[in-house]
Amino acid sequence: MNASSAENVRPNYLIIGIILAGAFVSILNSTLLNVALPSMMADFDVKPTTIQWLATGYMLVNGILIPTSAYLIQKFSVRQLFMTAMLLFTIGTIASAISPTFAILLTGRMIQASGSAIMMPLLMNVLLSSFPIEKRGSAMGVMGLVMIFAPAIGPTLSGWIIEHYEWRYLFYMIIPIALLVILLAFFKLRDKKESVETHLDQLSVLLSSVGFGGLLYGFSSAGDKGWDSPLVYVPIIVGVIGITSLVVRQVLIDKPMLDFRVYKYPMFALSSVIAIVINMAMFSAMILMPIYLQTLRGISPLDSGLLMLPGAIIMGIMSPITGKLFDKFGGRLLAIIGLTITVATTYFFYNLSMETEYSSLIVLYSIRMLGMSMVMMPVVTNGLNSLPSRMNPHGTAINNTLNQVSAAIGSALLVSVMSSRAKLHAEELTEKAMNSLTDQPDAQTLANIKAEIAAQSTLAGINDAFFVAFFIAILALVLAFFIKKPKRADEPAPSQSNTNAKTLSPHAER
Repeated sequence: MNASSAENVRPNYLIIGIILAGAFVSILNSTLLNVALPSMMADFDVKPTTIQWLATGYMLVNGILIPTSAYLIQKFSVRQLFMTAMLLFTIGTIASAISPTFAILLTGRMIQASGSAIMMPLLMNVLLSSFPIEKRGSAMGVMGLVMIFAPAIGPTLSGWIIEHYEWRYLFYMIIPIALLVILLAFFKLRDKKESVETHLDQLSVLLSSVGFGGLLYGFSSAGDKGWDSPLVYVPIIVGVIGITSLVVRQVLIDKPMLDFRVYKYPMFALSSVIAIVINMAMFSAMILMPIYLQTLRGISPLDSGLLMLPGAIIMGIMSPITGKLFDKFGGRLLAIIGLTITVATTYFFYNLSMETEYSSLIVLYSIRMLGMSMVMMPVVTNGLNSLPSRMNPHGTAINNTLNQVSAAIGSALLVSVMSSRAKLHAEELTEKAMNSLTDQPDAQTLANIKAEIAAQSTLAGINDAFFVAFFIAILALVLAFFIKKPKRADEPAPSQSNTNAKTLSPHAER
């Protein structure tokens, strides 16, 4: 849909609201399990390397299915896609809630992922096709409320539930909400859409699955198995070959599954790179903080979640405000201010100690979330605004796929830095402690020394990982200075534009 057509048709806020509700509950679900993983390990008697598949498997399914979203959005109506996605998500949630074995729990999570994979690309495309370019910042700010606020409150909510109930209630509470959204969608969700003749290239799907699946699996396994494991570098190599082949094929065929020609628009290409770097830096606090708080400091899951709650509230408040500021000032100023805050707070996280005040951590984390809330949506919206509307499904599909991949890469990189540096620090501290002993220590003293060394070396490893995240954030800040307000991309011929407007618009029938 072009800008003018968007202006002439009033957006259907009921449709947008229903899709927002579905997206919120599916994204909230993605972070609810983080605090509950230790309880699940105990219930199913599995190792950390096994339990992590609840997160890794979820990301894998998302990484494989999201690239097909451009085709699905063009082929099917908003109603068809949303109802299918919510039904799959709900079936997976029910299976997870009643799962008697870990295998069924993992299967339920992957069915959930198959539903949620389409949710964000669908929501983003509906918003882009509903609002003219000069009002998209406000619309995407509301979407940012879903993208950022939902996963941000996940740890707090999860911590409270785990403190009072068993982990299955994390799924039980989602089921009635998901069913309500399905009922609303069934009776209220109507969209006008002309049938579009399109074809899904099966070889492209295979290459996409091998490419993105290989990368996600390899990087997700690196933190546990180490970079020298064949289970890490072989999937990564296969993934790189798969993605390279995918890109080549998309350029050669007439109707690509993912149109990588979106990268010929400089502002989209820049926003894509910045978003990847931001994702990698953002996951530093989300992954490292629970380890620091619960493992080293002995802070309860509930208190760990409460520490992150003010930051979540700030992000929720700021997302719509940031959207309006984007419409007024553009993405460059917001990104620079937000990334400056992110760089500064990440540096302070590099200096954590066993005595760091709980209140100081709350303030620091909240300010960091303030900075992050000013970055992601303005950068992404600025890039998408440079695309013609016919390429919006491809732009959103590529962005969401790269979000999954960069999150996995960032997680793996920072966990592996923490693990390798902690091991190195442990060796140095052990040697120093042994050299300082004059007498042979008894068993209790030796155990105390080992426990102290383990805690100090883990803390040092976490600080080193934050130091790497600090430089990643600096890279994003440097790139932000090159952001410009994009020129409105050339639209296709009027007849084609009108067809696309009807194809993508979620406006209700009158």
